Amino acid sequence: MLAHIKHKSGDYQIDLSKPLDISISLKGNESNLRAWNLDAPLIVPHVEEGFIGKVSEGASVNFNDINFNPHAHVTHTECLGHIAKESYSVNKQLTSYFFLAEVVTIAPEKYQDDFVVSKKQIQYAIGNKNCEAIVIRTLPNLTEKLSRKYSGTNPPYLLEEAAQYLVDKGIDHLLIDLPSVDKEKDNGALLAHNAFWQLEGQRRTKATITEFIFVENFIKDGTYILNLQLAPIENDASPSRPVLYKVLES
Repeated sequence: MLAHIKHKSGDYQIDLSKPLDISISLKGNESNLRAWNLDAPLIVPHVEEGFIGKVSEGASVNFNDINFNPHAHVTHTECLGHIAKESYSVNKQLTSYFFLAEVVTIAPEKYQDDFVVSKKQIQYAIGNKNCEAIVIRTLPNLTEKLSRKYSGTNPPYLLEEAAQYLVDKGIDHLLIDLPSVDKEKDNGALLAHNAFWQLEGQRRTKATITEFIFVENFIKDGTYILNLQLAPIENDASPSRPVLYKVLES
């Protein structure tokens, strides 16, 4: 199923029958990934007097309650509302869902006591490409990312200068396979979040950050059409399912 897309000055062809899902699913057990010192999410049958929501327990339907935090347990997309005093819902801010995206692979480099993604690395990875979204796959890229427990591990993060560079390049959608674009413990500075959304300047209310993606190794760096879909929840962040479509050669 081929689709021809005219976008700005470009003409792109993609195969809609070959989606590349880069989301991580939510599981209600200890195998689920997590961060920020939260316990595992729960997916359990709803129970009330005289009813257990499980067919194998005699109910006519399976009827589960789900308890999770989008920031800590699953691929999620967030908006300015994540760091602003005012309320912004990602469900209202993200109103279009297809974007020209560049997939890049970066090995975080040593910076003081941390490992980071720097401006120089992103400059080199993007080159002269013009895109609306960037998908950052960090190395090493192991399947452990699907179930890793990140709390207290000081994962890699973006330097403020890197986030500002993305703004200067006109990139509105940042996707990364880490729990946060900022350092795990930074005393609330959130330098990369603030820079990307320009909290103290001309706020970028339509810009989004998607964290906890997983880009499998067979997906090559290059240009894609990104379909960024999320659950319609009125919140600063929502579970999301970013899907890539490889741009085919003309």
